[in-house]
Amino acid sequence: MNAKGTFVTFGWTPQEPYDVVDGAALAFVTLSKTFEGDLAGSGAVTMIVSSSEREDSRSYVAMERVSCTLGGRTGTFVLQHNAVSDEGDDSLTCTVVPGSGTGELTGLRGALQIHIAPDGSHSYTFDYEL
Repeated sequence: MNAKGTFVTFGWTPQEPYDVVDGAALAFVTLSKTFEGDLAGSGAVTMIVSSSEREDSRSYVAMERVSCTLGGRTGTFVLQHNAVSDEGDDSLTCTVVPGSGTGELTGLRGALQIHIAPDGSHSYTFDYEL
């Protein structure tokens, strides 16, 4: 099955880096999301960000609890994010954590792709199975 829609982020709360060595820093960030479309609901994200003195080279890992209605079913699940930007060459994977689905989303599996438009707006495509 496939779901499509948009989302907005808000409440970005970066903390001061907890570890810095020669300009490479590690810091925690929390934020929230509102999803619209085939997946409608909210997300709560906790991430660890690694940044350097190079603006085009950084990465993050994150866990996101999504509370939503998906394909007419209501429940929650957890997405695991892994993102790397290497001199502007970007990669990102968001995978449903196996066994994390609750309610009518129990047994959910899949991967969500995030798309960022030139104007900065966000959309998603979500390939999943129940």
